[in-house]
Amino acid sequence: MISAILFGLLLVGGSGFFAWNMYKIRQNILLGREIERKNNSKERWKTMFLIAFGQKKMFDRPIAALLHLCIYSAFIITQIELIEIVVDGLTGTHRIFRESLGGFYTFLVSFIEILSVLAFIATISFLSRRNLLKLPRFNMREMVGWAKIDGNLILVFEFILICFIFMMNGADEVLYRNGMSHATNLNDGSFGFTVSQFIGPALFGGLSEGALHVIERIGWWGHIGMVFVFLNYLPYSKHLHILLAFPNTYYSNLEPKGKFTNLDSVTKEVQLMMDPNADPFAASSDGEVAEPQRFGAKDVTDLSWKQLLDSYTCTECGRCTSVCPANQTGKLLSPRKIMMDTRDRLDIVGDNIRKHGKDYDDGKSLLYNHITEEELWACTSCNACVQVCPVNIDPLSIITEMRRYLVMEESKAPSELANMFTNIENNGAPWQFSPTDRLNWENEQ
Repeated sequence: MISAILFGLLLVGGSGFFAWNMYKIRQNILLGREIERKNNSKERWKTMFLIAFGQKKMFDRPIAALLHLCIYSAFIITQIELIEIVVDGLTGTHRIFRESLGGFYTFLVSFIEILSVLAFIATISFLSRRNLLKLPRFNMREMVGWAKIDGNLILVFEFILICFIFMMNGADEVLYRNGMSHATNLNDGSFGFTVSQFIGPALFGGLSEGALHVIERIGWWGHIGMVFVFLNYLPYSKHLHILLAFPNTYYSNLEPKGKFTNLDSVTKEVQLMMDPNADPFAASSDGEVAEPQRFGAKDVTDLSWKQLLDSYTCTECGRCTSVCPANQTGKLLSPRKIMMDTRDRLDIVGDNIRKHGKDYDDGKSLLYNHITEEELWACTSCNACVQVCPVNIDPLSIITEMRRYLVMEESKAPSELANMFTNIENNGAPWQFSPTDRLNWENEQ
């Protein structure tokens, strides 16, 4: 009875804290500007299935993809066993589905164990890649402090969780074989999980019944405890992509890569200029004058909700930065850092709004305080980062919006671009030739 009460408190407290953190993240995302991403639902479902569920882009790098697939598969399938643990915890039973499912239960748990072994191997491999092999994309300037700790910590959690699973199953296996299980329907000795039937006797075969029960309970409570630790760690970690990858890929930009977006306000002004019958000084139909919207983005609230969702979905894998030509040539730009800075700034703005109200201004912004002009102008707009991202994040769209702000709001641009702007205004072309002089080269033949 006491065990069921403690489990109920853990379940309610852990789930409630997670729900509260996810609610805050949702609030933060909704601070962004509105954008239409609900059209063409058939294509969106297809994209989500292939990219998020099928991990299509991951297999551009097969070794990392296979290792990730082991952990991903174990995570998905283990949720089935988690259902039984929750039921057992609330009712005080032990392996409640074993008797009704029979041989299928043994097969299912054995399959989970095999995936857990593969996940264990993948976890060790990922820790080695980060800390022993020191792959360059995991050791760049933005991957210090919390970013580095986060990448290792989640792998340590995974390692501990797997150990608890085999403590629970291994001790159970020995108890079953000796007819000493604390669940009466499991004392027939006919069990036998694929992995635990070897690990259990090897590690716990010589222990007393009391010690076996203690080890099994430590494994059981440790397992569910780590699940709740992992669950409530997600909102503070890059591994939130486990949940957000699905909506993020569903709301992907389905337009051709490189298509430049126009500002509606500018488009309307141009249309008025081109319409000889339009009165540009006429009042709006509702008689109200709308507050002019900022051109481009200076802070996170100037970005769209999808761009903010991108920042929370970023896995910090560094694939974007590893293929960025600007970064490869030593420039300051790192698309991964752009996403990390956006998420960090969004957390700050969201917390400020919840504490001080929506009109609070801390005097800082995404541009300048987190991302520099040098980073933005280093971008070549090649879309390599967008193409390679395994969850369809678009760092280029954020870079473009901030560059748009610099040009249209603050009239800031590199000298080369300033000359081009002048030539376009005066000559109708990027070159310093008048329209009548462009074909003079023909006369030189």
